[in-house]
Amino acid sequence: MNFRSMLMASVAVLCAAVPMTAQADTSSKKIALSNNYAGNSWRQAMLTSWDKVTKEAVKAGVVAAADPFTTAENQATEQAAQIQNMILQGYDAIVLNAASPTALNGAVKEACDAGITVVSFDGIVTEPCAWRIAVDFKEMGRSQVEYLSKKLPDGGNLLEIRGLAGVFVDDEISAGIHAGVEQYPQFKIVGSVHGDWAQDVAQRAVAGVLPSLPEIAAVVTQGGDGYGAAQAFEAAKRPTPIIVMGNREDELQWWKKQKDASGYETMSVSIAPGVSTLAFWVAQQILDGKEVKKDLVVPFLRIDQDTLEKNLETTQKGGVANVEYSLEDAQAVIAAAK
Repeated sequence: MNFRSMLMASVAVLCAAVPMTAQADTSSKKIALSNNYAGNSWRQAMLTSWDKVTKEAVKAGVVAAADPFTTAENQATEQAAQIQNMILQGYDAIVLNAASPTALNGAVKEACDAGITVVSFDGIVTEPCAWRIAVDFKEMGRSQVEYLSKKLPDGGNLLEIRGLAGVFVDDEISAGIHAGVEQYPQFKIVGSVHGDWAQDVAQRAVAGVLPSLPEIAAVVTQGGDGYGAAQAFEAAKRPTPIIVMGNREDELQWWKKQKDASGYETMSVSIAPGVSTLAFWVAQQILDGKEVKKDLVVPFLRIDQDTLEKNLETTQKGGVANVEYSLEDAQAVIAAAK
């Protein structure tokens, strides 16, 4: 069952009674995307999905505008200023991928006090007035170690590649990985580096730490760093461990090549970049007067050995395995949370 089928099947009964059209007129409403970072393929795919889906919504007259803004640096102070500018520009809703779960709370509260709907996703905020859309990032991390426990029952040394330091997603996935190691104590994390969810950064970081590390049985990751890790191991002439991938096209291509050559096995997991489009539709539904729970959860997108080729076929060159959401998908997620 694919990602969307899993989502829709899980809420089919709930959705039967949910009308699939907007009840009120949001055609005059303006929605802005506040994004803190665009320096990797996941963020680029996220922005592309936003652009594709929101342009269609604007063209159809669902909303008047859906403008994306990305800060030049991954700094909470800069993003807070960006949000304050959005308040002054009169946006009705702000969809937010946050640099910090807490540092933006002041700016978010200002927006709420001005009557603006704030929906955070991926990098979520803790300010109570905002909505949050996320996968269970801790489980995403823990499930990697569970997978490895089946492939490597005797355990071994792990190298952990983390994401952007200080970001909610990085902290949550890492906490899940460490919880997995507690659950499967045959594994030991012997090294940890930040790869910023980018292949080139991850490659440099892994190359820098490898000389000081013992034999590595597996690499646990957060997405966007698997191919870079593989390149670092190859350059160092170290045996290639099991490297958990993050749904990027170059990672999947590398995995396919290794699978065809030697039967190499691994898994790949990430949140779909198209979650930005779910956040857009959730914001639209809130503006439409719908009752929406403050916290919404969507499944993470996992690729296994037997689904690699199918997912690779639908992943764009240089992109990320993805799902884009419709109004109906958003209504399904909203209904499932009630």
